[in-house]
Amino acid sequence: MAFNKICVIGLGYIGLPTACMFATHGIDVVGMDNNPDIIKKLSQGDLHIFEPGLKELVEQATKTGHLRISNSVEPADAFIITVPTPFFDDKKADMRYVEAASTAIIAHLRPGNLVILESTSPPRTTVDRVRPILEKSGLVAGKDFYLVYSPERVLPGKILDELIHNARVIGGITSESAEAGKHLYSHFVKGQILLTDSTTAEMVKLMENTTRDINIAITNEFCRLADRFGVDVWEAIELANLHPRINILKPGIGVGGHCISVDPWFLVEAAPEESPLVLTARKVNDDQPEFVCKLIERDLGPLQNLKIAFLGLAFKPDVDDLRESPAVILARLLTSKGVDLEAYEPFKPGAKIAGLNIQKDLSKCLKEKDLIILAVGHQQFKTLDPLHIKSLTKARAVYDAVNGWDKTSWEEAGFKYFGMAKN
Repeated sequence: MAFNKICVIGLGYIGLPTACMFATHGIDVVGMDNNPDIIKKLSQGDLHIFEPGLKELVEQATKTGHLRISNSVEPADAFIITVPTPFFDDKKADMRYVEAASTAIIAHLRPGNLVILESTSPPRTTVDRVRPILEKSGLVAGKDFYLVYSPERVLPGKILDELIHNARVIGGITSESAEAGKHLYSHFVKGQILLTDSTTAEMVKLMENTTRDINIAITNEFCRLADRFGVDVWEAIELANLHPRINILKPGIGVGGHCISVDPWFLVEAAPEESPLVLTARKVNDDQPEFVCKLIERDLGPLQNLKIAFLGLAFKPDVDDLRESPAVILARLLTSKGVDLEAYEPFKPGAKIAGLNIQKDLSKCLKEKDLIILAVGHQQFKTLDPLHIKSLTKARAVYDAVNGWDKTSWEEAGFKYFGMAKN
């Protein structure tokens, strides 16, 4: 089976690295996106996302001559759909991007082609939603062309390494489809390649992220209980984790990103009666920013007119991804209390978020403030020198929402230190 040309639809955090992986392994790749800003930046050699090593990989793929950027789908031997699957306000899956990508393939679908959906999707999306659209071409999935679901299973910040070395689950609507998917991904995947059916593969991805969501929910609930009982939750977790069969995660201001905060809702939507635990965990994590906001109000007193430097807007440390970020939610909650808040996100200094004032420079963000809030544990924030920060601001109080700073060091520098469930 020969794959001489691939069309990757969607050039985001997964699509762009995937396209580059194939291109640097000798396959001609058309990277397609309908966002003109993305096309413009990539055509000029710039990136619209940050991921360690990605810029160098894009440059390498471009130099080989195997990667080309386009705003339209083209004929190819294989089509890979890597578009977003967000949800609506009612937490129902928004599958319009997947459906649009599938529709765009119809005119170019030929016998022997392979179509792969990588976008995280509710169970049975491949067979019940993508397949009927593609078969409008007059070709039959599993007979005339191969159809596969293969979820991305990578960690932001380590995407390039994990694309290569993580196990790859390939779910075909037929065994022949799965084998075709294996043949394609074996061009660069060094991890184990596991074959199954498409619905099982969809379920695997949702199970992985839902498990993580539930684990985070219990530690966030422990945080609330520790605050109620006057216990330092960070110390309690450290002691509990000395047990050989316990590994409690660290609490935070919530759960964000395009996977953990989204995927469990697909299970709740598909089978609400069978997923009460999943729903409860989602509610706990979704409510965490409001819980932290109330702690700040309790510890600092009335917030109205307080001038706050808010450090971090990404959904997790050391990435630029702001999707579903609890830090953004917390910043907006504080702003609604009447505070004068300026935020600083070093990984996306040019970000524009409705309702938020974002500074591009840390020193400007700190200037003339009353309170500094550490909302995201970026390494460059965690290593800040409190004595240096003292010289940049009139603020003499800090709120550490992620246990990123040493309490003693900040207090010795002259700050009042407050922390989430930290006594």
